[in-house]
Amino acid sequence: MPVQHSSNDLMVSLVRAGHLATFEELPELVAKKADAAGLPEARFYLSDHQQQVLREVTGVGPDAHGGGEDLSIDHSPAGQAYITGVAVRSDGGPRYWVPILDGAERLGVLHVAWAGDPDRSAMRDLAAMVGLLVIAKRSNSDSYARLIRTESMSVSAEMQWTLMPPGTFADARVTISAAAEPAYENAGDSFDYAITEETVHLAIFDAMGHDTAAGLIANLAVGAFRNERRRGTPLAEIPQGVEATLIQEFVRTRFATAVLAELHLTTGMLEWVNCGHLPPVLIRGEKVRELECDPSHPLGMDLGLPVTVCRERLEPGDRLLFYTDGVIEARDADGNEFGVDRFVDFVIRNQADNLPVPETLRRLVHEVLAYHHDTLNDDATVLFCEWHG
Repeated sequence: MPVQHSSNDLMVSLVRAGHLATFEELPELVAKKADAAGLPEARFYLSDHQQQVLREVTGVGPDAHGGGEDLSIDHSPAGQAYITGVAVRSDGGPRYWVPILDGAERLGVLHVAWAGDPDRSAMRDLAAMVGLLVIAKRSNSDSYARLIRTESMSVSAEMQWTLMPPGTFADARVTISAAAEPAYENAGDSFDYAITEETVHLAIFDAMGHDTAAGLIANLAVGAFRNERRRGTPLAEIPQGVEATLIQEFVRTRFATAVLAELHLTTGMLEWVNCGHLPPVLIRGEKVRELECDPSHPLGMDLGLPVTVCRERLEPGDRLLFYTDGVIEARDADGNEFGVDRFVDFVIRNQADNLPVPETLRRLVHEVLAYHHDTLNDDATVLFCEWHG
């Protein structure tokens, strides 16, 4: 029998050993340290880009997946733990699947065995440490990048996924989550968010075209947006700064629509500008309405239209949806659009079932894909924000 150590000893030991470990070395490191702490058979699985399968990390091969298994998120106990965020007992005896999270971002699941009454706290601590190690190692690992994709990726999508922030963030005041399809062919859709003291910055972009140039426009627009806000540029002046950057590179031949917004966390005051984009949707309880605002022109067209900053005071529990046209314009076999009503109703129904926000968006993009026969003619991106008050 291995000598069991405290959960704290395990965490400290993993941190120290993990400093110089590569992503490929994590499976062996985690298994060895967990076994010494009385958590045998430890191995972990990470979700693919489309959140359809959980892929075991073995550390073997160019994708660190050699000899590993894939588990369905929708049809396995491991997937149930991923969906619900709660540890689930395996079908095969005293073994457990524990969600691996980075804050509210879902990364995958941890498998551990436990004889007798399980120490769920120790399992959660181990899963939390695995999550931190994955986050620390993934940005410079091509093995990780290969592991989480199940098909080849376009150059444009490669740029977009490298640029966009994590799919989910949450604290006591706000929950933010986003999803984008097609995961491997995304051309010009992008989203961004960040928190500065008491302000949440939110943005969604839809660049003209479906080629690599569209990805370049989206990347440039996001980079310029970040540069302007980090310089302290007022919201009303950010579109001008972003547009100047786009014009300098593309000389009015390309453009991107956008909604740029700021949510003040202490007051719930939302301010936004619309640059030729679809209006955001506000969900308050069961009531839904579009947040209309006099639009300026798309970024890069230089039409000279004024920029209007619109305002809406949110109430605790209010939810905002920013989205691109690919979400609502997906069509079924009879040519019927998915539509705004179906889109919003889907979000409301799934949230009424108390599903985590990231799970609602995961199911939404899969629903949109299924509605359009698993192939989209346009990018479909959703950015969700809930103010808790």
